[in-house]
Amino acid sequence: MSKTLAAGAVLATGVFFVASTLPASAQCGRASWYALTSKTASGERMNPSGMTAAHRSLPFGTKLKVTNKRNGKSVVVRINDRGPFIKGRMLDLSKGAAGKLGFIGAGHTAVCIEQI
Repeated sequence: MSKTLAAGAVLATGVFFVASTLPASAQCGRASWYALTSKTASGERMNPSGMTAAHRSLPFGTKLKVTNKRNGKSVVVRINDRGPFIKGRMLDLSKGAAGKLGFIGAGHTAVCIEQI
């Protein structure tokens, strides 16, 4: 539907829907990886080949589906540490999780996370 204005301009009205493949609860940002063998903030020993991650505020034990935006690969990780401590990053993943997501060589990548 459109309406003609006095000056001859046309005002178009309409509704637009944008389809998204991401759930409404997904958050996107940057992730990096780390591979220590010391204890994590939760008290458990870091397992570099495990499917774990560090987040600044999510409770320990929270499970996240992490999707690499560059290649579409996904993994499920469990929060067991605090971090990352580098500005602009939202998640630090174990080396094992980063390997399955395909970004070990790059060091960091764009991801979307969804709590499950």
